[in-house]
Amino acid sequence: MLTKRSKLIYVALMTLVVVASNFLVQFPLNAAFAGINLADILTWGAFTYPVAFLITDLTNRQFGPQAARKVVFAGFVVGVALSFYTSVPRIAIASGSAYLAGQLLDISVFNRLRRQAWWRAPLVGSLIGSMLDTAIFFSFAFAAFFVVFGPNDPFALESAPILGVLTAQAPRWISWAIGDFVVKMIVGLVMLLPYGALMNVLRPMQAARAS
Repeated sequence: MLTKRSKLIYVALMTLVVVASNFLVQFPLNAAFAGINLADILTWGAFTYPVAFLITDLTNRQFGPQAARKVVFAGFVVGVALSFYTSVPRIAIASGSAYLAGQLLDISVFNRLRRQAWWRAPLVGSLIGSMLDTAIFFSFAFAAFFVVFGPNDPFALESAPILGVLTAQAPRWISWAIGDFVVKMIVGLVMLLPYGALMNVLRPMQAARAS
């Protein structure tokens, strides 16, 4: 009963993160830092989504890759379904595709590195998964080529200085993707703190040790 309850908690947390991130990614960060217009490079979703990798890695550590995949798929089904009500369909499609690819890659990398230094599996897995996730999400959500998924966002396609500071210009969504990945790397490092703190509490079960 405790094992089932723990898995349901992971599913609930994953769903919450996915839905919140899908909603928040629609809003650029309207602020300035050191003369940089952050709306040109960041959305609020960049700060919440990396938590999904922490949830996946904790599930993988405690219950193994098979259980982690079930949590990911459950979060995918529920999260994407709810996202159609909290965001536009194109964002939901992009998020679901990116989420599934990135999380499954994270699980695979984590499982290969789980017997190495405690920080290596969650850090490398989340960074590689985030890279794939970012590339898929921002391409599907904003690139003009993928208009088949829904109407293009004029603001995202407007040319602006890359990262808000370089002389070269590109569609604003490219700077969002770069800024998003940088934030994911930073948050990925920060997420090592709760992961390390929970390691001794969420000990691997027998199935996870045998993976």
